[in-house]
Amino acid sequence: MAVPFRRTSKTKKRMRRTHLKKEAPTITNCPKCGEVLKPHRACTKCGYYKGKEVINQQEETEETK
Repeated sequence: MAVPFRRTSKTKKRMRRTHLKKEAPTITNCPKCGEVLKPHRACTKCGYYKGKEVINQQEETEETK
């Protein structure tokens, strides 16, 4: 079994681990209704994406009833 010749220093260990940090998810606001959502996704509240209606919310509510 291979064993390291020298102990890894704190600096080297921390430099290697700089990419392991957690990041907050990116969120945006819908320009039409102001709902918080992820970028590049249709709004679940109003059904719009890039100024166009892609999900008809009236049909969605009738189907669920």
